[in-house]
Amino acid sequence: METKLKGKLRKRHLKIVGFVTVLVTGFGSVVLASEAGHVVHNSWLEIDTWKVLNFGILAIAGFFIAKKPVVQFFSSRKQEIADELSSLEQKRADAEKKLAEYQAKFKNLDQESKLIVADYIKQGEEAKVRILEEAAAQADKLEDMAKRTIEQEFKAAKASLQHEIAELAMEQAEAVIKESISSEDQDNLVDQYLKKVVA
Repeated sequence: METKLKGKLRKRHLKIVGFVTVLVTGFGSVVLASEAGHVVHNSWLEIDTWKVLNFGILAIAGFFIAKKPVVQFFSSRKQEIADELSSLEQKRADAEKKLAEYQAKFKNLDQESKLIVADYIKQGEEAKVRILEEAAAQADKLEDMAKRTIEQEFKAAKASLQHEIAELAMEQAEAVIKESISSEDQDNLVDQYLKKVVA
């Protein structure tokens, strides 16, 4: 919107400059043409009066024609400059505000860095405690598992040992019985067994 307005004002300005240039050029050519045909006298001539009058009329007409666009051009330009100045003033105020914020941050930077370091140390200590607690819990679980495994292994070894002892005891008992029983005792045992079966 502003660029369109600026473009229109510049076009008008160029038209005015062109019109004034044409008027001045035309007036100059009229003056040169009138001087070429006449001899210049020291006295005020009627032709000179008309020249001055024509120039005055053209100057007044040019003034009234160019007055409004020129005033508009300069007032719009004045407004543009005022807007730019207020915009720059606002930017300067914002920059000063940011500068003050940064300066305050730089002043508090040492204190903030100490707070950050203290916070990290605190977090590290909390993590250390948590890790130690988790490790202790894990160690307790591993100890319980080891105890259970040992108990199971002990029970299995005990059962295996009892089985081996029983087998050895049977073998020795069998050997003892074989040594202590004679062939007559064997025959008596067979006879008793057969009597029980028959009865």
